[in-house]
Amino acid sequence: MTGPYDFDRTVDRHGTWCTQWDYVEDRFGVPDLLPFTISDMDFETAPEVLAALRARLDHGVLGYSRWRHDDFLSAVTDWFAARYGADVDPGAIVYGPSVIYQVSQLLRLWSEPGDGVVVHIPCYDAFPKVLAAHGRELRGCPLGDDAELERLLALPDTTVLLLCSPHNPTGHVWTRGELERMAALCARHGVAVISDEIHADLAHPPYVHRPWTLHGPAGGRWAVLTSASKSFNIPALTGSYGIIGDPESRDAYLRALKEADGLSSPAVLGLVAHIAAYREGGAWLDALRTYVRGNLRLLADRLNSAFPGLAFVPPEAGYLAWIDLRPLGVADDALQRELIERERVAIMPGTAYGAPGFVRLNLGCPRAKAEAGIEALVRSASRLS
Repeated sequence: MTGPYDFDRTVDRHGTWCTQWDYVEDRFGVPDLLPFTISDMDFETAPEVLAALRARLDHGVLGYSRWRHDDFLSAVTDWFAARYGADVDPGAIVYGPSVIYQVSQLLRLWSEPGDGVVVHIPCYDAFPKVLAAHGRELRGCPLGDDAELERLLALPDTTVLLLCSPHNPTGHVWTRGELERMAALCARHGVAVISDEIHADLAHPPYVHRPWTLHGPAGGRWAVLTSASKSFNIPALTGSYGIIGDPESRDAYLRALKEADGLSSPAVLGLVAHIAAYREGGAWLDALRTYVRGNLRLLADRLNSAFPGLAFVPPEAGYLAWIDLRPLGVADDALQRELIERERVAIMPGTAYGAPGFVRLNLGCPRAKAEAGIEALVRSASRLS
C-alpha cells in the first residue's frame, strides 16, 4: 500500500487482449511467460480517471468529439505549470492518436527522404522503425558524447534531432546544462527538434524533468510530444498531444491530421482520461512513483548483493530498469534461453535497443511480481557467469 492506493494488488490481465501478457509469444516464441517487457504497467489507473470514464460511459452517447476546447487545453497548460514551471501557450497545443504518429508527421514536415536524423543510442526501438519507414537516416550518438553530437548535428544534411526526454531505455533525465547545449547546437546548425517526453511525469526525485518548451526558441522549429498514457497507464485508450513552436508547422500538422488522415475527432475516452488525470490524478501519480522507486531499490539491492561488480544504479525516471550485464561476460542468447526455458520469464534483451550485453526489465508491477522477475534474472545470470 502507498497511502490510499493498493499497488500490491494483483490484477489478472490474461484474456484482455493484453500485449504484454496475452501476446508474449509474438516476440519471445513461447507462450505463458511471466512478462517484464513492453512499457505499460500492471496497475489499475488512478481511481479518479476510472470515475471520469464511468461517468462518461453512463452518459451513453459516444458521438464525434473535439479536443480544441478549454477543458482539455487548460488541463494541459495547468499541468505543465504546476509540474514543470513551464508556461505553455494553449494555442500551440495539437492533438494526435499517438506520439509516434506525431513523430511521423513532423518528420515529413521538417525533413526529406535521405536526410539524417540524430538519435541518442541506445534508443527506443520504435525510432529506427519510423525513420526507416520514412527513408530517413538514423545517426546514432552515444549518450554523453558531446563531441559526436556536435559533429552529427553539423552535417549539412542533418535536419532533425529526435530527442527522447527522459531517455528510453536508460531512464536518464537530461540536466539543464545538457538541454541548453543541445538547444544551442541545434540553433547554430539549423536543426529542428522533436522531443518525445512521454516518460516525463515519471522522473524520480531529486531528478527534475525540464520540458523542451523551456529551451526551444519562440516560434522555432521544435515540438514537445507527450501523453498521459505512460504515467497513468492508459495507452489502450489512445491519445497524445504536442506543443509545436512554429505556427506554420502547427497549421500544416493540423491540416494533415484532419484532411489527409481524417483524424479530427479524438477518441473521447482518451480525452476524458487525460483531463481527469491532469486535474485530479496528481496524488495517485506521486504515490505510484514512490512505489516504483521501491521496486527499483529492491532490484539494486539484490543485483549488487549478488554481483557487486555490476554497481547497478536505478534509473532517474520511469519503471524500466536498464541493466548492464557486460561485466558478467554473459552471452545474450544464452541468457535469453535461461530466462525463457528455465525461468519462464520474458525480459527485453538489450539487442532490441542496439545494445548487446544489456537487458531492460519492466518493474511497473506489484512487488510480488517484481521479486519474481528479479530472482529469475539473478538465478539465470548466476548460472552463466
